[in-house]
Amino acid sequence: MPMNNLISLIRPHQWLKNLFVFAPLFFAFAFEADILWQTLMGFGLFCLVASSIYVFNDLNDVAEDRRHPSKQNRPIASGAVSAKTAWFLFMSLGVVALGGAFFLQTDLFYVLALYFLMNIAYSLGLKHVPIIDIFIIAIGFVLRLFAGNVFLNQPLSMWIIIMTFLLAIFLGFAKRRDDVLLQQQGQATRKNIDGYNLEFINAAMVLMSAVIIIGYIQYTITPEVMNRFGTQHVYLTAVFVILGILRYMQITFVDQKSSSPTRVLMYDGFIQLTIAGWLVSYLLIYFFAAHP
Repeated sequence: MPMNNLISLIRPHQWLKNLFVFAPLFFAFAFEADILWQTLMGFGLFCLVASSIYVFNDLNDVAEDRRHPSKQNRPIASGAVSAKTAWFLFMSLGVVALGGAFFLQTDLFYVLALYFLMNIAYSLGLKHVPIIDIFIIAIGFVLRLFAGNVFLNQPLSMWIIIMTFLLAIFLGFAKRRDDVLLQQQGQATRKNIDGYNLEFINAAMVLMSAVIIIGYIQYTITPEVMNRFGTQHVYLTAVFVILGILRYMQITFVDQKSSSPTRVLMYDGFIQLTIAGWLVSYLLIYFFAAHP
């Protein structure tokens, strides 16, 4: 069996989502070598448990995937990887990830175990419940934050949790919009799509985009943030947040290519420059405020 089929099955490009594991360190400016190393191992274990879920999901969705215009080319749906091999891969990745987390940090084990069980339930049925499916995806992103925070001796900021949750819901609706478009073309592939339509999703995305932008601006002007930075200028970074949200809405509503947030991040230069601009401006404001 070609190795590229197994690599495709575990979807390494989706590991970009797990970079949220590093978010608590970034916002806490905790860049000590030992913490970074532990977090890097936590990131690796989260990638393994996420890949195990991707394999399980493909095993469970093989019939639906074969009706999908692009998912029919996935390794299991296309027959490139047998179900027996996929089950072995699913169990191996899960055991290594959870076992490694248990020995690395017991709190990390609890987070990964919760993520694993929640996504098993999602694959077995909850993904067919409209709105609940998107909320479960969003909770998964929040769990990534908790996975990274277990190596810090401080509570996780409520603002990071809120903003991550809201952003994940926004991206989730954008992804579902692509499924609705397929349904309108006579290619319905998910049972929960009947609970969505373009009018509802468009309204939900506009609502979430407004809440995200307002929430981020509110975060930048809180006394906690201004005191930590030693300046009131953190709000300037909101420019890049607004640019990023508007660009993603353009991709969704105009280009109609929002089926994979990960691929948008990997290939859209505008989004990449926006994220880079936000990172650089955020760090520069902190640096110059701390070293006037």
